Amino acid sequence: MSIRRIDVGPRMSQIVIHGNTVYLAGQVGKPGGNVASQTRDILKTIDELLAKAGTDKTQIVQAIIWLADMSTFAEMNSEWDKWVPQGHTPARATGEAKLAGPEYLVEIIVTAAL
Repeated sequence: MSIRRIDVGPRMSQIVIHGNTVYLAGQVGKPGGNVASQTRDILKTIDELLAKAGTDKTQIVQAIIWLADMSTFAEMNSEWDKWVPQGHTPARATGEAKLAGPEYLVEIIVTAAL
């Protein structure tokens, strides 16, 4: 099976497709704002990247969410719940981690099927 990379950069690719599986790099929102606004930014970007790969959010099989502060879990979930298609919710894990910089409050990584 071949590996296809989309939006290749010097450090990482935004999308990697292997077989019928699409892997997205971790996505962060625009710095500033709050967890809700960053989550909305991320989910919009995920929609765009999945479309570029030839799939959509109904095909997400796994999501890994990192929060800079777990006390914002409900705030992130309020945006996630509006976005995720019911009946197509993926396996998901959420944890707290120090992200790439203090301006980032949320990072989401998804894997989807084609």
